[in-house]
Amino acid sequence: MMNHSIVRKSLTHIGISALLALNLVPLLIVLSSSLRSPNNMSNPIHMFTEFTLQSYRIAFNRMHFGQAFLNSIVLTGVSLIFIVLFTAMAAYPIARIQSRLSRFLYLFFLSGLVVPGQMVLIPIMQMLHTLHIPTTQYTPILMFITCSIPFSSFLYTGFIRSSVPIEVEEAAHIDGAGLFRRFWTVVFPLLIPVTVSVVITQGVWIWNDYFFNMIFITKASQSPLPLAMLGFLGDQQNPTAWNVLFAACFLCALPLLAIFAVLQKYFIGGLTVGAMKG
Repeated sequence: MMNHSIVRKSLTHIGISALLALNLVPLLIVLSSSLRSPNNMSNPIHMFTEFTLQSYRIAFNRMHFGQAFLNSIVLTGVSLIFIVLFTAMAAYPIARIQSRLSRFLYLFFLSGLVVPGQMVLIPIMQMLHTLHIPTTQYTPILMFITCSIPFSSFLYTGFIRSSVPIEVEEAAHIDGAGLFRRFWTVVFPLLIPVTVSVVITQGVWIWNDYFFNMIFITKASQSPLPLAMLGFLGDQQNPTAWNVLFAACFLCALPLLAIFAVLQKYFIGGLTVGAMKG
């Protein structure tokens, strides 16, 4: 019986390793191509035959990386702040109050998961025009917040119900803490794991979003990183410089990977704190 279990675990590990290797191969090809000079269009399967940062320098300068990076930071950071604040405060009463209204609101938020934001783009544009809201580089923030509320509120509501004991709130209430103070000093610190999960899941989507930014942003100086990469796409007269494009892709992904590495550390710490507090 033990041998059968060992064989099954070994096969599982082999299968996972093979799947991981299969997913890493395209990334390695892209990385290898990005480390070539722009005019080196040899077979990309022959990986790491040349090591130069020329493609990265060209991509950095042509996409105005500093300005595009700052635009992406503003769009993603402001959106995540409002998403966390709105959905955490909305999920708290939904999770704690047992009534028909709270159940309706919970289902109402969940219904947003089945309606893609692209489907309601035209009514939203008409509403913005009616309300005289100008379309600027910050207009996509409204779409990011709106589209992130259903999934984020779902995560917060489930976490509060299952992992935040009501006894700690009752103790704070006995000590004289009001509702607002109980939420921000007792409940919200326990939401670190789910908050980091919301930041990671929604932050990756907002950082990489192309559709809403393309619709609302018209000036090149206001373009975030995904839009800044449009300049590397060629046509029949000017073919795409794939090595430079791959270098631009890695430049766009590196900040996200660095932030994810930092958040992953806090995510593990948040899980430990939440378990101890619970």
